[in-house]
Amino acid sequence: MEIEGVITGEDTLLAGLERLVARTTDDTPTTPGMQRPLITDTPVYSIPYYTGSSVILSISPHLLPHIDKALPLSYKAYSLPKIPLPFRRVPEEAKERIRRWTDSVEYDDDIAWIAEGLSVSQLHKDVRYLTGEDPDSPILSRNSFSEGGKLAAEWILEQIENTGAECELKQFLMGFAPNVICEYESLDESAGTIILSSHYDSRGSLGNPRAPGGDDNASGTAAILSIARTIARKGILFKSNVQLVAFAGEEQGLWGSRNHARELRGQEANITLVAHSDMLAYHVPGEPPQLAFPKIGTQEVIDLISKVASTYTPELAVGSTPACCSDHQTFHEQGFPAAQLFERRGLIADPMYHNSGDLSDREGYDFEQLRSITKALMATLLHTAGYEIDGWSRSRPLQSH
Repeated sequence: MEIEGVITGEDTLLAGLERLVARTTDDTPTTPGMQRPLITDTPVYSIPYYTGSSVILSISPHLLPHIDKALPLSYKAYSLPKIPLPFRRVPEEAKERIRRWTDSVEYDDDIAWIAEGLSVSQLHKDVRYLTGEDPDSPILSRNSFSEGGKLAAEWILEQIENTGAECELKQFLMGFAPNVICEYESLDESAGTIILSSHYDSRGSLGNPRAPGGDDNASGTAAILSIARTIARKGILFKSNVQLVAFAGEEQGLWGSRNHARELRGQEANITLVAHSDMLAYHVPGEPPQLAFPKIGTQEVIDLISKVASTYTPELAVGSTPACCSDHQTFHEQGFPAAQLFERRGLIADPMYHNSGDLSDREGYDFEQLRSITKALMATLLHTAGYEIDGWSRSRPLQSH
């Protein structure tokens, strides 16, 4: 498990691990589906490599459900396999397809009309339900091992299923909340599959049961929900297969997306594009609305979404970020063209990152920015998938599939 961040003051990784071990070996109940650890002389964690800003950490499996609670707030977990796996390069053919899509992007009145229909008020409602800020929401936390995580998965499935998609809750590891996998029927059975995704699980402050995850990542999940609602409202039928996916297990090391990406690779699925949304709503007060892309990912996908954004959302200042790592990376590693959409050029600046104060009702949380990024994502989907509405076809991109 590689963890990036900075260890400072008393909030060190070692201190967090010691607190974690103490909590998981006392008399408190274990997470459902997880065995209580045996207290032995065998170390439950070790640190074979440490640089001061990153660490390779080996932990006992029983600690996995709680690892995010041991990490300093700035740390991000990324799971590594026991046996090194070959890195699959994105095939040149797949990159060339995306380059053709990028070259064909030009302003389209119909796509602009569809994207313009995205609603700030609906984004607001969805975010507040996921964070528990809505008094009618039962969700206190969306941690992958919480009851709220399971409730959120069921609610997300219901919202997208109501837009005409076929959805399932897919388990991937014992104890984790499930992935939510939804797919729209394609008009062309031979076409590839485009995936728009987010992670819906959240992380809070150490010792605080609340993990609202308003920016990380109710914002990205609300974007996916908004696109689903627009598909239904406009009566859109796609030429390509389109999956909308909400992952669990991101905060513990990208476990949900890794399972889905490996399954698709095992099927040799024709995945033509993966666009993952993680943290879309915050920027430093006074800064312009922004859209940024982590350097890890497929450059051709970044170029495509950047061009679409400059065409349909010129209000967004587009750039790059060193922020790492999110679920798009598991697809990129499997040789699928993938990129992440992020909220801000430069480093993560949200003071409530991985904090129980990550609510939407605060300074810097910008629903207009969230809407603009969602518009860019919607326009990217329409340009690449090909679509019909009420019998008239917008199928120009089909020759690229």
